Amino acid sequence: MLPIDFIHALDFDQAPHPVQERCKLSLLDLLGVAAAGTETKMSRVIRSHAAQEFGGVIPMLFDRRTASASGAALAAGMTIDSVDAHDGFNPAKGHIGCPLLPAVLALGYSEQISGREFMSTLLMGYEFGARAAIAQHSTVPDYHTSGSWGAVTAAAAGARIAHLTHDETRHALGIAEYHGPRSQMMRCIDHPTMVKDGSGWGAMAGVSAVRLAQSGFTGAPAITVEDATQYWDDLGSRWYMLEQYYKPYPVCRWAQAPIEAALTLRRQHGLVPEMITGIEIQTFHESVRLATNDPVNTEEAQYSTSFPVAIALVRGDVTPEDVADDALATPQVQRLSQMIEMVEDPFANAEFPLKRYAKIAITLSNGQRVTSDWHEPKWDHTAPPSADELRDKFHRLTDPILGQDRANRIEDAVDALDHSELSLLTNQVLLPVPA
Repeated sequence: MLPIDFIHALDFDQAPHPVQERCKLSLLDLLGVAAAGTETKMSRVIRSHAAQEFGGVIPMLFDRRTASASGAALAAGMTIDSVDAHDGFNPAKGHIGCPLLPAVLALGYSEQISGREFMSTLLMGYEFGARAAIAQHSTVPDYHTSGSWGAVTAAAAGARIAHLTHDETRHALGIAEYHGPRSQMMRCIDHPTMVKDGSGWGAMAGVSAVRLAQSGFTGAPAITVEDATQYWDDLGSRWYMLEQYYKPYPVCRWAQAPIEAALTLRRQHGLVPEMITGIEIQTFHESVRLATNDPVNTEEAQYSTSFPVAIALVRGDVTPEDVADDALATPQVQRLSQMIEMVEDPFANAEFPLKRYAKIAITLSNGQRVTSDWHEPKWDHTAPPSADELRDKFHRLTDPILGQDRANRIEDAVDALDHSELSLLTNQVLLPVPA
């Protein structure tokens, strides 16, 4: 099936049951991360910006204010991205859901689509976005953020929701690819700031492309869709929805294998911070580049390898509260973070990006050196979390922000969305966070 035909043809009921259930869990996971994201400065700034600069009537995610569909998508994408705990896709070295969901939510609300159409579009977007990401990374020399191919993905979702014609859909995809944020990911890795993975800007560009195509604006063909056909041959037969990973910790995926290795040694040897005099992490190049060991804000803490590893060794976990702006001056964590030596390993390099390996060696005050095996991040698609684990994560993120009752209503709405009205969900998520 051709990509443009797939955009408009896929029906949620056509997908195997495990694919449907995984799509619902990804939606729930994204909403939980968004709820946690509302506590960040990044989210507060972008939501105010969208309300002030993108006038419109679309309610923003977890906010009382409104914006245009493009502005609402921008705000939602950056709110999700503000807490680095959302699902991802290894071949993309990025995240499909983060730029996709904001476009589906903003345009779905605007066009008053059904819950089933919402889920059909979301699932289509995951399948489309996986292939758009693979195609782009295989045909360009630089490593771009999720917002780049995410803009094309958001436009695909919007084209379906807005019932664009075949030609209008082509133009929407082309506009989005041409105007999407071809931002360099490693620039933000080396200098972590609020620009992060470009997902909000990608969502905004995709929604804008749909509205422009509706108005007769034309775009050059999307190269990743029309000139890279070999990446689209398995549409409808291979379900990339089942190949998404999830994050137990709210930091860059590249830091999560070292966290697992550190936690393993902590459990095995009963480690406490006072026992530790040296730490060496062996991993792949990109993880070594997460080099901030003394972060001054949450963006630097989330895009660090050493700092969350130090948190894990001190606390036995890494939570959004641990990497919040006001939690970064803990002396024990700072001491361990600043002693960590990062070593690039050729084996780990060769396996990246499909595998993200790390191992850790810790020197103790008695002179003993304890070393872990190679570890991968927890909750990869090859060893996915259970539904109960993802639901528990959703409630750990959401209950403190929205309250357990409202979190339960969101969970129930997601579970029933493929055979209910979209308002069952939007009545819960397009309202502000309680004061």
